[in-house]
Amino acid sequence: MAVRSFGQKLLFAIVPRLYSVLSKLLFCTYRAEFSGQQHFDQLSSSGKPFIGVIWHYSVLYTLSHMKGKNWVAMVSTSGDAEYISRFLNLSGITTVRGSSNRGGSAALRALLTQMKRYGKNAAIVADGSQGPPLKAQPGAILAASITQAPLLPFIWAAERYWSVNSWDRTVIPKPFSRVRIVYGKPVMVPPKINAGEIEQRTHDLEKRLLDLYTEAWGAFGVQGHGPEVER
Repeated sequence: MAVRSFGQKLLFAIVPRLYSVLSKLLFCTYRAEFSGQQHFDQLSSSGKPFIGVIWHYSVLYTLSHMKGKNWVAMVSTSGDAEYISRFLNLSGITTVRGSSNRGGSAALRALLTQMKRYGKNAAIVADGSQGPPLKAQPGAILAASITQAPLLPFIWAAERYWSVNSWDRTVIPKPFSRVRIVYGKPVMVPPKINAGEIEQRTHDLEKRLLDLYTEAWGAFGVQGHGPEVER
């Protein structure tokens, strides 16, 4: 484990708390519009765990929808992701740390344990912690197959926004912007699927997410959240 300087420790202590306050002030100005809300309500009221699946660009505003303490999220092991992990913990959300190239298998096992043992809903980023953007990886399909929890595709788009200079062009809606939130139909994955089925179902999930992505951003007359992101 890397040794952190006093300055790093101070930033990790202050920044997540500051972001928590500022994000609440910012997010309360948004004018949210919903499509497919019944899918989220149905799964939430069932009392059984489900898996919310998103694209990485949308992670910051998505955190505001993970209300309560009944969520677990996988967060990258990178230093910058420590801020997100601590913010989530402040919000009562459990985190497990891992990515596709570092600790991913152990993190997935820890996430599954939280779902099975404590009945937590899981939040999984379909395109992983390092991309490529809008390209689904098999983690969500594996988790759904093992736990037999339904997948809930979840996409949002903003009328006006800032785009961070990162691999995924992370989006932050601007104050008083309209935000279009689209939930897809829940998806069930059979148990004990083989490698070929995992690949096909990952492709199918990607298509569902891209269709919802097109629907959400199309509501604002655009094809996506920036030309830098290849589709």
